[in-house]
Amino acid sequence: MNTIHVDVVSAEESIFSGEARFVALPGEGGELGILPRHTPLITRIKAGSVRIEKADGSEEFIFVAGGILEVQPDCVTVLSDTAIRGKDLDDEKANAAKAAAEEAIKNAKTDIDLAKATSELAIMAAQIAALRRYRQKK
Repeated sequence: MNTIHVDVVSAEESIFSGEARFVALPGEGGELGILPRHTPLITRIKAGSVRIEKADGSEEFIFVAGGILEVQPDCVTVLSDTAIRGKDLDDEKANAAKAAAEEAIKNAKTDIDLAKATSELAIMAAQIAALRRYRQKK
């Protein structure tokens, strides 16, 4: 069976390391699908879901808040400041953070404050969407 080695790493820890049949994730220009022997690629990724179809057919689901993707014919590496396993996503915490970001947008006094709050809102919206997609798969 053809597999590719996948590593998903956050700033704090290695989130996933193992063999996979397929990896799907949100690239800057759209959804990317990676199979074994994929052409080498380095690109930025957006906040969203990384779906890994493991060698045994089960799926691993990870939320990333953006980052960098490196693809080699036999290895995929996802580097993200923030990466959370699907099973560890917290609906209440994500909704509270989204509400805080919306409030920060309303109260922004400078363009920098507005940009930070807008970025945080986009990440929280992506996390909530990823959580919904994860729950639908279960």
